[in-house]
Parts: sequence; structure tokens; C-alpha cells
Amino acid sequence: MTTPQPKGRIAAAVVRGIVAPLWARWESSPYLRVARELAGREAEGLESRLARQWERLREIVAHAYRETPFYRRRFDEIGFAPEDLREWDDLRRLPVLRKSDIQRSAAELRARTIPDERTEPRKTSGSTGSPLRLVVDIPSSQWKRGVTLYRDGWTGWRLGEWRAALWGNPEHLAHWRGRLRNRLLERMIFLDTLKMDSAEVAAFASRVRKIAPTLLFGHAHSLYLLAREWRNAGWPTFRPRAVLSTAMVLHEHERRLIGEVFECPVFDRYGCEEVSLIASECEAHSGLHVNTDTLVVEVVDADGRPAGPGVPGRVLVTDLTNRAMPVIRYEVGDMAVPAAGSCPCGRSYPLLSRIAGRVADYLVTPEGELISGISLTENFANMVPGIEQMQIVQDRRDHLRIRVVPAPSFGEGSVSTIAELVRRRFGDRMRFDLEKVGRIAPTPGGKYRFTIREIPLDDA
Repeated sequence: MTTPQPKGRIAAAVVRGIVAPLWARWESSPYLRVARELAGREAEGLESRLARQWERLREIVAHAYRETPFYRRRFDEIGFAPEDLREWDDLRRLPVLRKSDIQRSAAELRARTIPDERTEPRKTSGSTGSPLRLVVDIPSSQWKRGVTLYRDGWTGWRLGEWRAALWGNPEHLAHWRGRLRNRLLERMIFLDTLKMDSAEVAAFASRVRKIAPTLLFGHAHSLYLLAREWRNAGWPTFRPRAVLSTAMVLHEHERRLIGEVFECPVFDRYGCEEVSLIASECEAHSGLHVNTDTLVVEVVDADGRPAGPGVPGRVLVTDLTNRAMPVIRYEVGDMAVPAAGSCPCGRSYPLLSRIAGRVADYLVTPEGELISGISLTENFANMVPGIEQMQIVQDRRDHLRIRVVPAPSFGEGSVSTIAELVRRRFGDRMRFDLEKVGRIAPTPGGKYRFTIREIPLDDA
């Protein structure tokens, strides 16, 4: 496959060489320098990476203890002082920070020495029913921006080239300053994932064919819906350099269709609003490289011990750069699987083999066995004919509501296959009701939830 040449190469070069540096200087932002430094250290060994990460970890732990009432109290309660952090295992002595801790103690988590004018607000969409608000100091935000720019380059996209994004409610475009910045610097066209009706998708597709962005990115399932609509409508082929999926777990059947329709490689990226980019895929597609430049990422089992290669565990993150509201051993709410070995690309970042989904999206059998929602819906998509979209809701210990957007080929054989899969995965005691619907609605943040557990795990 030949690499497509972008339209407007001269304009992209002007943005890259003139507009972006001037804008960064005006904002006093180091993000371009950060991206260059990371690219310059691309061949760095793992030992050197971890040594720098360790020093930043010690700094943020000492800062949190010194400047925030929350961490001083929490550390004192367990008899821990920052100088007790002597080796990596000592980090596990610190309690896990949960979303409820931030919601209850936001004021006590704020560092006393960072004024409000040096911070930016962050809020999560609350897709599991519990939105979160926190603050990030501006230098931290710009460091993460540099990390993202560096890693987006792994897809083949270059700063200044047009991008097309499928995202929920891009608020910054509501103001003329945001639109001007987007036109001159960000160069991005949007499809609001909260408004993905046929007319909006067709208008977006028309703009995409006209502008020919080199990178298409957005929510995983929204990209899949766009690819399916593109194929079914028979629109002329659009070949970006790459598609970058984020914000949701990317199913393998979704990756296949997206790659086939847009005739380019598909990259997966994992992150969250609280700490930004956590891990991302490179051109070798052999796992997701953990972001050790601004984070410490742990994957732990039910007992809090490190999960071994190939074993799913809960994701904990420590933000090494946010001094305004330190986030130490924060439980993101996701499950991930560590990978063994290194990536053939030569970059020494630790690897995750895959993201196993949100903890809240796991279902349970009547006997209490956990079932991965991601694996389950992937299984249904591959084995049940005639499903365009589906959502499985567990409302009782022994009952599921299965909502299906049927294709014309959905029939009695499809229903029988669903019944057999439910019996095989959940056992004979599980009952279900099947509901045919016209569409599965996204969350307020524009994402899709395909499995929802309405009962606590303790009740299962």
C-alpha cells in the first residue's frame, strides 16, 4: 500500500515551522520541546527510563505529603514518610486513591502552593454514573500535550496536517477564539458523536473527502459505525495514513472493519481524562506502550499484588506531573493485561497486551464468576448472525436484558445462538429477555456502553 500524500503540504509545513512555535511561545508552552526531547530519547534503554521515572515519583510523593492535607493525613495514618520510598515495592504501601476519595476530599487534595490561575479544570463524563471534577496545573497539562503529540507521530501523522475527529460535544468550537485556533493550529474537523444521524455522517464524510485529513481518530465504536455507514453507502474511498482509536476498548471485529474500509492501519490508544494518555500502540501493533514519561502505571490483582504477564488486573496510575492536585495510586476503574517481553519496534517502554475493559462493565454468573464484557460482546458479534449493535444489561443475579439492533439477516437462528451462548458463558441458571431496538444511544460523553451491571459485585 502506498502512503497517501496529504493535501495542503505547504500549509502543514507553515503550521509546523511557524504557527505552532509562535503559538507555543505566546502560551509559554513547552509541549513542542517535550515532543522533540521524547523523540530524541526514543532509543533509550528501559533502565534509564525507569530511573528518571523513579526520581519523579519520589518528587511527587514528597510534594503531596508536604503541600496537601489529604496525603499528609493519609501517610501519617499508616506511618509512612516520603523518605520511606526506597524501592518500587514501597509504593504498594500507599493506599489506593479512589474516585470517591477525590469527590469527598477535593479541597484537601489541592496543593496549597499552586494558585488557581495556574490550573485548569478537568471533568469526567461520568459514563458509569459518577462524574468527577479535579484540577491540573498548566505545566502538567502542557507536558501531557507534548507526550500525546510525540506518540501521535507513531501513526505517521505530522503536526500541521488535517485530522478528522469523532468526539462528543467539542465545546471549544462554540466560541470564535476556539474556531480560530482550530483553523490555524489544531486543523481538525469534527463529527459530534452525540449527533451521528445519517445526515450528519454524510455531511462529515463529504468534508473528509474534500479536505483529506491524514489522521482519523475518535471513540472506537463511533469509528466502527462510521466505517459501516461508509461501506453501506458506497461512498468513494478515503485513505488516511492511519486511524487512531481511543476512549473505548477497541474490539477486534471493529478494528478489522475500520482497517478494511479506510485501507490503512488502525492504532489503539488508552487514556482517561484524569491523567491523559496512559498507553498507546506503535506501528508494530504488538501491544500498548505504557507512558512512563508522565505516569507510573500499575496493574494489580485482587490482593493488590502486581499482575503477571497475561493476567488481567486493575489499573492504578500515579501522575508524576500534576502538582496542583496530586493523584497517587488512583484506581482508574479499568482492567488491563500486562505483556511479557519487549516490542519489536525497539522502544523500551513497558507493554500492555490489551485493555480488558472497565471494572463496571464486567458481568457475573449466578455462581459469582466474573465475565469480561468486552470478551462477551466480541464473542456475540463474531458468532451471532445479523447483529448491528447490542447491549447486555445485568439487572439481577440470574437475569440479563439483551438489547439488539438487528440487521435484515437476524432471525430465529440468531436467537437460538444467543440462548446457547448465554447458557455456555453463564450456566443454566441465567435467564434473559431479548429486546429489538432501533439504536443503542451513547452516553452524555458520546461513548457507548455494551455491558452494564446494575447490581454490585457483592450481591452476585
